Amino acid sequence: MDKLETIRIFVEAAVNRSFVAASRNLDISAPAVTRAIAQLEASLRVKLFNRSTRHVRLTDSGERFLTDMKQLLEDLELAEAAASGSYLNPKGTLSITAPVLFGQKYIMPIVAEYLGLYPDVSVKTVFYDRVCNLLEEGLEIAIRIGHLQDSSLYAAHVGNVNRVICGSPGYFSTYGIPKHPADLAGHKIIMASTVEPSTSWKFVASGTKETVKITPHLDCNHNGAALNAAILGCGVTRLMSYQVGEDIQAGRLQKVLDAYESDPLPIHIIHLEGRRTTAKIRAFIDLSVERLRANPFIN
Repeated sequence: MDKLETIRIFVEAAVNRSFVAASRNLDISAPAVTRAIAQLEASLRVKLFNRSTRHVRLTDSGERFLTDMKQLLEDLELAEAAASGSYLNPKGTLSITAPVLFGQKYIMPIVAEYLGLYPDVSVKTVFYDRVCNLLEEGLEIAIRIGHLQDSSLYAAHVGNVNRVICGSPGYFSTYGIPKHPADLAGHKIIMASTVEPSTSWKFVASGTKETVKITPHLDCNHNGAALNAAILGCGVTRLMSYQVGEDIQAGRLQKVLDAYESDPLPIHIIHLEGRRTTAKIRAFIDLSVERLRANPFIN
């Protein structure tokens, strides 16, 4: 096995912290992964992994080697892309991540349009309600909701969203409309834990912050479940404005406590800064910026 292929196997095993996962992702046998790592360690005369019956962990030398080998593979990828013309014409596989509902509602239509425009590109979508590390997880583009912490990312701002309180018109006709955040104590609360993980809900009015302790009547670990429960009249929920915008517009949900909404959160399309942007990435970002900025549910 050549040195470059051995390095690819090492990086895959190191990133996944698993020889089995590396074998599965690379479509080779687990013994082949073990042999490649042993060969690499022998040639370097250094131990790269600490192994147990259940886990593999990088040694300090392995951590340093992983950083250098990621850079090497990235430089090789960029050189191959330049030679093949990928900086001029969109081609190859593009990997994109986004929050689950945002991805389903707003990114998939863009992906479908993009695939129609650029037939030489294939797309891999990974939708999570968590922040992904682009470099570690091998992703190229991410849609992030919230304030960015990582200055190494290139970001294009496409709009803002905020958390809103809402319920079905039928529910409010039965239980009344809350006029103040404190009124939520008398309502059935549907908690969407990925949007509002705490049972202390924060509100802002005239620059004054207020916190209300809520007791969930229904606790959902998926935003879509909380959304459906609210439409079905199970109670009042707090979700992102983009998640409920279509249902509010259609009259399936009614927004309340507008005057107490918290500060808006920015939406960015990001990719790693410092990498030469290939045509596939640039074309998707350009299309997404245009479509998302025109989206009425992202202001």
